[in-house]
Parts: sequence; structure tokens; C-alpha cells
Amino acid sequence: MEYVNYSLLESKKEQLHKEWHSAKPFHYLVFEDFFTPEAAALILKNYPTIETGEWDNTTYINQRNKFSMTKFSNPVIQQAFGELNADKLLKIVEYITGISDLVADDKFFGGGLHQSIKGAFLDVHVDFNYHPETKYHRRMNILVYMNPEWKQDYNGYLELWDMETKQQLAYVAPLFNRCVIFETNEISFHGHPKPLNTPEGISRKSLAAYYYTKERPNTEIAQDHNTIYVNTEGTDGLFKNLKSGVKALVERVTKK
Repeated sequence: MEYVNYSLLESKKEQLHKEWHSAKPFHYLVFEDFFTPEAAALILKNYPTIETGEWDNTTYINQRNKFSMTKFSNPVIQQAFGELNADKLLKIVEYITGISDLVADDKFFGGGLHQSIKGAFLDVHVDFNYHPETKYHRRMNILVYMNPEWKQDYNGYLELWDMETKQQLAYVAPLFNRCVIFETNEISFHGHPKPLNTPEGISRKSLAAYYYTKERPNTEIAQDHNTIYVNTEGTDGLFKNLKSGVKALVERVTKK
């Protein structure tokens, strides 16, 4: 059984192509039912809890209470990521975006399973722009959310920003089986900076895969850099980061 809802993608690829190219100042799109209903339910059922598996939950100034996993022993999760990296999907994505010769990352550097718990946030940022090993250009993110019945007061909405005008472009609920694709460049600012306000037992779950190319247009090439964060919340953001920085320091001292 294929997990990706290819029949839906094929039927909508012209529409998605238009949506992608009409989005400004950087390209992105949001669409529903990325996996088939049966596959989505299966992935959610097999999604590991934060007590299960090898999660990295290192705290940094600009993020906290975020867990990530890039090695999967569960065959359902393995197949989901196998399809996210498969040529069949990449060819459709290339058509939608107009970016050719996309290369998947089988090590899921920075990607994989993501899961956040109460208090978690990820400040608005642009991503690192070169793969640390291949040195290919990072071109695109694909996120698939796995959160049934998400409520607005939980926060955790994906925010897309135009930082030149200081305007929010999109405020996307991380709803079950919803997919977000956006290009990664020097202006594709995104994050979920508002701390999660979820009840006990509810976390923010997603699958993330990143795509690269060996080359990119000269006008888009920038000096090699790591993730670059910005504050979109004023004084509240500064106070939040101060608390996160203290937590990160305590963690590092305790581990020594």
C-alpha cells in the first residue's frame, strides 16, 4: 500500500502549481490529505511517544521542548519517510514548484519526526542554506502534521513572515494530515514562536523532509550560514528567550 495520496496530488497538481507561483514574496502552499486516510491513521497510531525511541530534545535560546528523531525502527514510519524521499513524489513536487533535479536527504539532517510539548516554541527563522555533508543547496521544506482536533488556544500555528515589511503571510494550524511546502531561501522566514498551551498528553506532531539541489540560481546564492532567528514578538519574545537560555545553560552544566 502506498501512503502518499498520489491520486489526489495528480488531480490537484495544476492548481497547486498556480498557488505556488502566485505566493509572494516567497513560494509556499498548504493542502489537505497528503497521505491517504488509511495511511494517515496508521502513521498516527505508530507515531512514537516522547518516552519511546531516540529523541533529541536539546534546549536552545530560540527553541525549547522540541523533540526530533531521525532514526526509525518502526516499519510504518520508515515507509512514510521512504515515500517522502522517493523519486515518485519528488517528480510531482518538481512539477508543482518548477525546481528541477531535487535531491532528498536520507539522513534527514534537521528533519525527521518532530514533536513538541507544552511550553514549546520555535522562533521565526530562515533555515541553514547548505547541507552540512554534501554542501548541496537547501531548496524546499515539506511538513506533514499529525494532530487531530487541534484547538486555536493550543498555539503552535506555523507562521510565515515577510520580514522586509514585518507582515505575517500565513498562520497555519498544524491539523491532521495537512501538508505545507515552502521554498527555503534568504527570505523564507517561518516558525511557531508562541509557546504551546496544550493539555497534558497532547503534543504537536509532524513529519519533516528537506530537499536539495546541486546548483541554484546565482541570484539566490548566499554565504554558508546556520539557522538565522528573528524576534517577531517584541518584549514577550525577549523574556521568553531569556527563560529558554537559562534552561539551556542549566542543561549543559548538568550534563558536564
